[in-house]
Amino acid sequence: MGVAQTGTGKTAAFGVPILHHLYERISLRQHKRKVKALVVTPTRELAIQIGESFTAYGKHTGLRNTVIFGGVKQGQQVRALQNGVDILVATPGRLLDLMNQGFISFRDLEFVVLDEADQMLDMGFIHDIKKIIAKLPPKRQSLFFSATMPKTIVELSRKMLGDFDQVTIKPEQATAEKVEQGVYFVSKTNKPKLLAHLLQQRPGDSVLVFSRTKHGANKIVKKLDQAGIRSAAIHGNKSQTARQKALGDFKEGKLKVLVATDIAARGIDVEELSLVVNYDLPNVSETYVHRIGRTGRASASGIALSFCDREERPYLRDIEKLIKQQVPRMPEHQFVDEGEDQSETKQNPRPSRNRNSSSNRNYNQNRNRNRNRNRNRNRDNN
Repeated sequence: MGVAQTGTGKTAAFGVPILHHLYERISLRQHKRKVKALVVTPTRELAIQIGESFTAYGKHTGLRNTVIFGGVKQGQQVRALQNGVDILVATPGRLLDLMNQGFISFRDLEFVVLDEADQMLDMGFIHDIKKIIAKLPPKRQSLFFSATMPKTIVELSRKMLGDFDQVTIKPEQATAEKVEQGVYFVSKTNKPKLLAHLLQQRPGDSVLVFSRTKHGANKIVKKLDQAGIRSAAIHGNKSQTARQKALGDFKEGKLKVLVATDIAARGIDVEELSLVVNYDLPNVSETYVHRIGRTGRASASGIALSFCDREERPYLRDIEKLIKQQVPRMPEHQFVDEGEDQSETKQNPRPSRNRNSSSNRNYNQNRNRNRNRNRNRNRDNN
């Protein structure tokens, strides 16, 4: 099990060794390739990105990889499998579907990777993962990777991995060092105005905006359009073609503002992403770590700003307990939450790079109070 901050190279951590082992042992002249390595990941976007990484890392090895995911017709994916692949990257739903149709065999499998394992083993995916693992050969190497690994998931992982080795990098600090954080206290009705105001101040920056719901993401795009700001949304109700086009335009700089639900929080790597905005604070604390990790990747720096209305105060307290620091309060603004204690907003007026001061407040213990509500929604992303 590997646990490390998001943006530190976990894909390379499993991808390069797998390619190395397969390159040394596999016969590139064999008539038909057999699946030797399987990587399972929660979202289509992340599966595509991992496939691209394997292609780049293994450019001169002659090894083949392919990606399978739902939301598109299976014909092209089936043809790739029939032509033979060495490394298969997949989301759980489409993987199980093609396994049941007899298009995939794991008789020769040597390596299986669960990327973003905490989300993969959450209730929305656990049954699919158990079915997949039951079909794998008992003699294999299993690797689980994630930026966060709650104790409940570690216990569940132990049942699947047995007595596993764990490698943890910087466990004392959940968020990336070079991400400057800040929180604005703002009323729910004023969030669109504050977002438009911030974006108008940073017209040349690439900005990723997180919404808690699909409907909310669409609404944000509509409000930004009314303010003269072009943006696009990606979420589970969008077609895969639309999702890939929006994400592609954003990565290439053709689109400066992308609004997303948490399908984009897991592992998606966008170069030179200047700003992440949590329009809605996540109700699962670990999700905050994944969201703000979209910026400040590798050695780059970045900024993550959050909007917090009165109903989201408990979420903020839970997040601060998880990351063991207080998120710096941003200065007063014209869209302040009418019920906010102004003295609180004046504390820490500027975002600070991960100060190690821990708040002494009496935090709520139940950080996962709404986890069950979102578990089944995650399955839509397959």
